[in-house]
Amino acid sequence: MIFDDRKQAGKLLAERLERFAGEQPIVLGLPRGGVPVAYEVAQALHAPLDVIIVRKLGVPFQPELGMGAIGEDGVRVLNDDIVRAAHINETELTAVERRERAEVERRAQRYRRGRPMADIRGRTVIVVDDGIATGGTARAALQVARAHGARKVVLAVPVAASETLRSLRADADEVVVLEQPADLVAIGYWYRDFRQTSDGEVERLFELASRSAMVTIDSVDHRVDTDVEIPVDGINLAGHLSIPEKAEGIVIFAHGSGSSRHSARNRSVASMLQEHGIATLLFDLLSEREAVDRSKVFDIELLAKRLAV
Repeated sequence: MIFDDRKQAGKLLAERLERFAGEQPIVLGLPRGGVPVAYEVAQALHAPLDVIIVRKLGVPFQPELGMGAIGEDGVRVLNDDIVRAAHINETELTAVERRERAEVERRAQRYRRGRPMADIRGRTVIVVDDGIATGGTARAALQVARAHGARKVVLAVPVAASETLRSLRADADEVVVLEQPADLVAIGYWYRDFRQTSDGEVERLFELASRSAMVTIDSVDHRVDTDVEIPVDGINLAGHLSIPEKAEGIVIFAHGSGSSRHSARNRSVASMLQEHGIATLLFDLLSEREAVDRSKVFDIELLAKRLAV
């Protein structure tokens, strides 16, 4: 089928991914075009949304031809056949990688506004793009997710070249795709509207996803377990919200002075409360960047002000 746009493709893809909802997954979109698709999936599965940032390494004299890709945490994937065929030497490869790694860092800073990548350790991760042709970028994304400690990695796309998918199945625990033509032609061929996704659109979708994560207990008729962001003082404070079915109240763990929402002790106490029908919100009163400043860690006035807000 031909998709109207990325939004429709995301909704249709989400239907095929409903079975993962019970695993409380985290959805990671490949920017920029994969984010509108990933947003629809995250909304349908009531899952946190984040980006997984990778960049294609284009052959210098033919940039559209990918000779590999890079991702966060220094991950690099090369297509050795293309590197050899194009006679790319190490100097040329290093120059391309340096330029693209700068773009990885720029996008990470812009899309996340200084916050770290979502904590995916031990979680089911669904990596989403708007389509796959050669597969270098998708492979890098899957390997980045592995490097961050994901328990299960699922690759989900509306359309992908069938031959490429066969090679990617070794990098993902599961692959979900709506269309896998033998002759892809181009990803845009499978969309009526395939206009470029802007940085501004990516930021807008993350803002919407952040707002939708802010729910009230009374509005929940199913279990919720999701990362959230709380806007305070012009920054977003990271937290984790868990609401059991038929919750009767909520306990808020506000962490400061070196404590963290990732604390094993705090998470254990929160888990026991949830078992007894009490919702929990664990969040940090400082951003990741602020937490390294010891003067802020013990700034009681600052912490109290944020708690009051």
